Formats: sequence, structure tokens, C-alpha cells
Amino acid sequence: MSGIWPAFNASLNAASALLLTLGFVSIRRRRPREHAALMLTACAVSLAFLVSYLAYHARVGSVRFAGAGWIRPVYFAVLLSHTVLAVAVVPLVARALVLAFQKRLDAHRALARWTLPLWLYVSVTGVVVYWMLYRLPQ
Repeated sequence: MSGIWPAFNASLNAASALLLTLGFVSIRRRRPREHAALMLTACAVSLAFLVSYLAYHARVGSVRFAGAGWIRPVYFAVLLSHTVLAVAVVPLVARALVLAFQKRLDAHRALARWTLPLWLYVSVTGVVVYWMLYRLPQ
């Protein structure tokens, strides 16, 4: 089971990125109910990722990057930016959700303009980190 967890976690990140993109498109098309459903699903998928990620790493510990040469600093730059922004985006997403539920849509929109690109970056770089760590030829 532990062998498929990293791929499963990357799939959750990819699904989150897709849902975020579809949520953005839906609000641009003025479909607020669809937008809300997609964004809430993105939150659920991201939460499932977090639980799965923590469970996996509680079981196996940290996984060392085996790459060498120029790819090593690239990996750590991507990993660092991913990790810092993953922590930073959590309160932003939570606040954007609260604002949306309170129907404070101007404030929600203003915050979402920053939150969405950061959350999307975290989701996409999660897949990149997986690929570099588990799939990149060594």
C-alpha cells in the first residue's frame, strides 16, 4: 500500500489544480453555484491530500531526493517554495471561504485574487515534487 501513496497524493494535487481551474472558469462565466461547488470540492480534495500526506509520512518518514547535479538545487527550490506557500495558503483559503459564506463577496473576490494563484501553484508544484522525487530518472 505504501508504494501507491505518493502517486495517490500527487493525483489529489492534480485533481485540486483541475478543480481550481474549473472553479475560476465557472466564476468568469458568472456561474456562482457551480463555482461554489467546485471550490468546496477543491477544499475537500486538498484536505484529503493533507490527511493522506501526513499519514504516509508518519509511516515512512522523510524521503531523500536522490538526484545529483543541476537538478538538485532546482528540486530544493521547487520544494521550498511549495512548502512555504502550502503553509501560507491554508489561512488564506479558510478566510476566503468564511468571506464567501458571509456573502462578503467584494472582500472574498479581493482575497481570492491572491489566494487562487498561490493555491494553484501549490497544487501544481505538489505534482512536480512527486515527479522529481519518485519518477525522475536518477
